[in-house]
Amino acid sequence: MTETGTQAPSAGGEHALRRSLGFRDLVVYGLLFIAPMAPVGVFGTLDAKSHGAVALVYVVATVAMAFTAFSYAQMVRVVPQAGSVFAYARVALGNGAGFVAGWMAMLDYVLIPAVAYLFSGVAMNALVPEVSRWVWSVLAVLVTTLLNLWGVRAAARVGFLVLAMEVVVLAVFAVTAIVVLARDGAERDWLSPLTGDGSQGAFALSAVLGAVSVAVLSYLGFDAIASFAEEVTGGSAKIARALLFCLALAGVLFLAQTYLVALLEPVSSARLAAEPGRQGSAFYDTLDASVGTWLHDLVAVSKAIGAAFAALAGQAAAGRLLFAMGRDGRLPRVLSRTDAGVPRVALLCAAVITLVAAVWAARRDDGMDQLVSVVDVGALTAFTLLHASVVGWFAVRRRGGPVSWWRHVLAPVAGAAITIAVIVEASGTAQAVGAVWLAVGLAVLAAQRGRRSRRDATA
Repeated sequence: MTETGTQAPSAGGEHALRRSLGFRDLVVYGLLFIAPMAPVGVFGTLDAKSHGAVALVYVVATVAMAFTAFSYAQMVRVVPQAGSVFAYARVALGNGAGFVAGWMAMLDYVLIPAVAYLFSGVAMNALVPEVSRWVWSVLAVLVTTLLNLWGVRAAARVGFLVLAMEVVVLAVFAVTAIVVLARDGAERDWLSPLTGDGSQGAFALSAVLGAVSVAVLSYLGFDAIASFAEEVTGGSAKIARALLFCLALAGVLFLAQTYLVALLEPVSSARLAAEPGRQGSAFYDTLDASVGTWLHDLVAVSKAIGAAFAALAGQAAAGRLLFAMGRDGRLPRVLSRTDAGVPRVALLCAAVITLVAAVWAARRDDGMDQLVSVVDVGALTAFTLLHASVVGWFAVRRRGGPVSWWRHVLAPVAGAAITIAVIVEASGTAQAVGAVWLAVGLAVLAAQRGRRSRRDATA
């Protein structure tokens, strides 16, 4: 038993995971989940909100998310277990906080793959309209689930090929954009992606910060790397390095592509703000106007395939979370069973949930909006408890040696302030769903404690 009264992970047998992942595999999973061209869908919204300073938005967002990455890097070294934030909060804050952290993270890990599957289905339906988008979504679920059941190492190898394809497409976009800018010049001032295009008045820091609350959602998923702590070779320090590297690389990619497309954007941020219907397709409309439809189609196909494999990484992380919570007795223990080191029961459970959510959303006109609105609050609440875990473990319980006030107090408190601010800025629907999900989780936790108390009383 650990000091918090929870059962320690099994060292072997049917509840053990197989160590087979290296540093590259971890980065592949993190970047697959994030997606190298994640800003494509939100570029127009961010451009309008930030008054044209969209590249600056991603600079600030990367710095903001660095606090979360730093907290993950500290906790994974002292609690190198599957389940990531569930395990961290459990040992640092207690069983109840650990359950809440895992429960809220579950909302994110289970539904983000459903969003990705739906996105893939919508994109493929646009290319092959004879096949319904829900059919494409189901096919994507089946393919990626089979890869995950095959094993984490095999899935990482296939994921690497898909990630390489996405990076090549991003490189084609960047080179093409540079050629067009060198030949025809920029539509906006060269510094406008960092200072604003002036169409909505002078530079406004409040507008940039408002856009950051949306941009940080592009990074959701890099934390999935920590879920593979029991499957990495070479120790938990490799997980910490992969987390920080993945976030930094994603930040550079996001900054580069938004800077280039902002220079090519012929529509002002003021017009995008006045016509919200143009925001969702702003990235593609810019490619059509400046380069041609061939690049539009190439990016669209890349996004369709990349979305399915982002879901692969998300499903794998969800399976590890369910596995860890099952092993700890917080969910049915059958979820902690493994077969040749693969948590197949947990993976199948995660796949079924995401399949149902993706098909439900695919058959509704507002399905994408409904799903997206509920996934963010779960992740951000879990991040807040992650930061609290750093303070609890190092500063309150003083389990990590001498306390460093900037690493163990100031940095996690700043990180928690950021995540709480983003939750406050979230939509009313997202907040309501998050509150309901939290209430259900607290009811489950109370029921578990009641059963344990009765069992102890009769023992």
